[in-house]
Amino acid sequence: MTNKIVVVGSTNTDMVIHGKYFPKPGETVLGGGFFMNQGGKGANQAVASARMGGQVSFISRVGNDVFGEQALLSLKKEGIDTTHVIIDPNEPSGIAQIIVDDSGENSIVVAPGANMRVSKDDIDSAMNLIYGSDI
Repeated sequence: MTNKIVVVGSTNTDMVIHGKYFPKPGETVLGGGFFMNQGGKGANQAVASARMGGQVSFISRVGNDVFGEQALLSLKKEGIDTTHVIIDPNEPSGIAQIIVDDSGENSIVVAPGANMRVSKDDIDSAMNLIYGSDI
């Protein structure tokens, strides 16, 4: 039996830079490798649940921008129902800027954007979905 799972949470685009060390206040340092990937605590839970065989629906918000488009494409590629991921016309998508140093430690700054606008109404509009879920 496949579990029906609903996740309410954030979705972000992670922008990761490798550096030898964390810059001191006011210091600019030359970084190394750079990559971007999809993240956010909620989106990560949804993806993990889908990869383990769950039938997953996700409730969230993204901005009407390239990061929101990429987040939706990534979630859909994982087989996640994005019917209740709202494209917010007034806020940008969430992003996280991450620095990873040579020892593997990281430092993260998150600009939550549309994630902070998930509302009671957004959740109420998915109540039938929630009540019909197993988790």
